[in-house]
Amino acid sequence: MPNLRADIVDSPKIATGYDRPAANPHQSRSVVIAKNGIVATSQPLAVQAGLDVLKAGGNAADAAIAANAVIGLTEPMSCGIGGDLFAIYWEAKSKKLFGLNASGRSPYALDRAAVVALGHAELPTSGPLSWSVPGCVDGWEELRKRFDSKGLAELLIPAIDYAEQGFPVSEIIAHSWESAVDSLGEWPDSAKTYLMNGRAPHIGQIFKNPNLAHSYRLIASEGRDAFYRGKIAAKIVEFSKRNGGFFSLQDFADHRSDWIEPVSTNYRGYDVWELPPNGQGIAVLEMLNILEAYDLRTMGPTNPEYLHLFIEAKKLAFADRAKFYSDPDFASLPVKELISKDYAARQRARIDPDHAAVDVPAGSPLLAHGDTIYLTVVDKDRNCCSFIQSLYFGFGSQVVPGDLGFALQNRGCLFALDEHHLNRLEPHKRPFHTTIPGFVTKDGAPWLSFGVMGGDMQPQGHVQVLIDIIDFGMNVQEAGDAPRIQHFGSQTPTGRAMAPEGGFVGVESGIPDSSIDALKKKGHKVVRAAGSFGGYQAILIEAKHGTLHGGSDPRKDGCAAGY
Repeated sequence: MPNLRADIVDSPKIATGYDRPAANPHQSRSVVIAKNGIVATSQPLAVQAGLDVLKAGGNAADAAIAANAVIGLTEPMSCGIGGDLFAIYWEAKSKKLFGLNASGRSPYALDRAAVVALGHAELPTSGPLSWSVPGCVDGWEELRKRFDSKGLAELLIPAIDYAEQGFPVSEIIAHSWESAVDSLGEWPDSAKTYLMNGRAPHIGQIFKNPNLAHSYRLIASEGRDAFYRGKIAAKIVEFSKRNGGFFSLQDFADHRSDWIEPVSTNYRGYDVWELPPNGQGIAVLEMLNILEAYDLRTMGPTNPEYLHLFIEAKKLAFADRAKFYSDPDFASLPVKELISKDYAARQRARIDPDHAAVDVPAGSPLLAHGDTIYLTVVDKDRNCCSFIQSLYFGFGSQVVPGDLGFALQNRGCLFALDEHHLNRLEPHKRPFHTTIPGFVTKDGAPWLSFGVMGGDMQPQGHVQVLIDIIDFGMNVQEAGDAPRIQHFGSQTPTGRAMAPEGGFVGVESGIPDSSIDALKKKGHKVVRAAGSFGGYQAILIEAKHGTLHGGSDPRKDGCAAGY
């Protein structure tokens, strides 16, 4: 029998013998290994659309756009053209990383006084007050212009066909759809678009969205301006005016995406790259910097000492997140300081190895909820696209504007109303964002394109899967299958505290009772949870044999596929 690592053999959740002939029994499926390209995301039809583009000679940006258009149809509670996107792109020709922030801004006409005058102590999580301008379509255009060989008219064909002819709804997506029936029913256009005789589609039922097909056709024929200066913008603004929203045509005409520099830290010889705020990616880098000083490899993935250190590092990073993350166009943010090794050393000194911290204020660097899709593509030339796109809550604001066939995001609810908060609501400002793509290089070459969807879980998931691979020696599929934990209760950048007295820790079934007991002795409140622990996708670029290794999260409906 092949050798198994001791920590795997000793795990109470893992068999010590193989029940499949050619794989680690700890994996839900084998690693997908291919030579010419891989697409990985949370819905198989979207994967196939991206793979078809690669086979037809398209690059990683082409495939990502095509896959995103399909998944915006097939997983509509998680993403769509009513939402935002972020991407990290490795261009093989220039051997350079590019960062794209395609998130939208608040309406010019909306400020804190207007929200308070309407009787709100904080921004609602649904309805027109939660809207910000959707950035997805402009993000597609920016990727296409900078890296593409194909136009949107060609890339949107698969999504248009599925929208008109219908597609079978998959299992986990059907479950998420069912949970939104009541909220969708509150808006007639949302119900008309997404419910079938007042019900969510069942598993395997064919669902069509001809209105979305029409919107896609407008974008295919008229480009991004159809969305920001044409008929789509006009319909959204007209709907907004009739329903208490604050959108204007100027909000859409002035929208732009920004190309930004990714930021990084070196973790055990690997350069881990994230995007700076208004997203939360630098929380990953701060957590890794704090944890780097500990010999995690000797602890193992379910060891309570490791889990305690991880939880405490998360609390410290998220305390900084609550205070310092905002739109950099409105304030100078201490990004360099927050991700420095010196600051991590000071933060690390705050961790008590024997006791869970209860009150965790932000450090001094200058001295939720989420439905999202993540997809990644690597092509034959080794262009790599780490791509994340979201509406935030399931079906975003719950509002479909008229007959356009898609829901508008509720990212605006992540603004604070505290006038002293960096992330306070102001006109034409980007809110704090949870969506983060991840990327890793080694010795200046691309090594891992990855992401973990799921609101506040995203930084926690990024750190866990990286430690699983780098410290614990897991392959890309095993790291996706490994049990995860999630700490709840850190203050958010809206100023809301999610839970009192240190919060609580949700753990998946693979965490043994002995580890839970040890965490409780340190003062952690631990619950076994069946909720969301993220949705991971990854492609590893394996240099030795020149192959690609893909992994996909069994917690979602999707897969990795290559050719």
